[in-house]
Amino acid sequence: MDGAGEQALARLLQARVDSRTKPLGSLGALESLAVRLGLALGSATPRLRNPHLLVFAADHGIAAAGASAYPPEVTRQMLRNYAQGGAAINVLARQHGIALTVVDAGVRRAVPDVADAAGAASVTPAGARLLERRIGDGTQDFRFMPAMQAAQREAAILAGRELAAECLRSDANALLLGEMGIGNTASAALLLHRLTGWALADCVGRGSGLDDPGLERKRALLAAAASRCPAALGPLELLEQFGGFEIAMLVGALLEAASRPCVVVVDGFTVTVAVLLASRVDPRIGDRCVYSHCSAESAHRRLLDLLGARPLLDLGLRLGEGSGAALAWPLVESSARLLVDMASFESAAVSTRVG
Repeated sequence: MDGAGEQALARLLQARVDSRTKPLGSLGALESLAVRLGLALGSATPRLRNPHLLVFAADHGIAAAGASAYPPEVTRQMLRNYAQGGAAINVLARQHGIALTVVDAGVRRAVPDVADAAGAASVTPAGARLLERRIGDGTQDFRFMPAMQAAQREAAILAGRELAAECLRSDANALLLGEMGIGNTASAALLLHRLTGWALADCVGRGSGLDDPGLERKRALLAAAASRCPAALGPLELLEQFGGFEIAMLVGALLEAASRPCVVVVDGFTVTVAVLLASRVDPRIGDRCVYSHCSAESAHRRLLDLLGARPLLDLGLRLGEGSGAALAWPLVESSARLLVDMASFESAAVSTRVG
């Protein structure tokens, strides 16, 4: 849709919102959300169909140095938990009727019962689909060398694109994105620092719950990594130097979504950093995104402000794995339904405001 067409659709959507049987503006942020959904789907009557949540999981070389409050083996252990249906995101996806796919993008050791060697899917009784799309046994420690090779970066982006395309098949138009990986807020913070030029200390947060000494250690580790590669780099080069396989797959999924009429529900800090990176490659992705929440990670609110994003929830969440996106999904769906299914003053024969 060209600029003139988008402006015309925005006016039509706003007029439709304003004509529903309610005081003007009384649904607050749900009204601007409804307009955003209509623009993302290119429709004055947006209906969300078959939501699918993709959670990408991978390990990070920097985690072994103590960049997280949890040991690296937790990533692999959590894949088993997802497979057994016991994680928070399993519970929320079941509650809200969201299809869930968890992808091993590069955990340090493969989980044999997640998927076979050919990468076929397994489906647990709890309803989660587990896929193996391993790029490697986690990334390298980016203090000393690039996190991944260019070929690995491209393979991860391609895998993300393919998985998003599969989820956004002809009868589906809603994609929710999450991640899991011990050490990935360290990677995301360093990417944010280099993408924005913000002070590194302002980009680094407590992740899964670091205490004060742990936070200082994390900052020192990332300062060492930043000094290894001080040259100005493009977004994909930064992903190669400091990213994670799950972040690269998120970027791929976002780039695929940018080319389609769809809605992307963004989870927390790490996924939002992936949005920033992907938008430097294809600015259209910003028009597809709905931001589920502002997390407890210290730089997330500033990043949301940079993106001009208004998060739907602010609950102090810092779990990741798509939990905020799943919690926000009922609000997203409700906004679309109110726009499409609510009567107008005219159709309901209700008097409009006087004066």
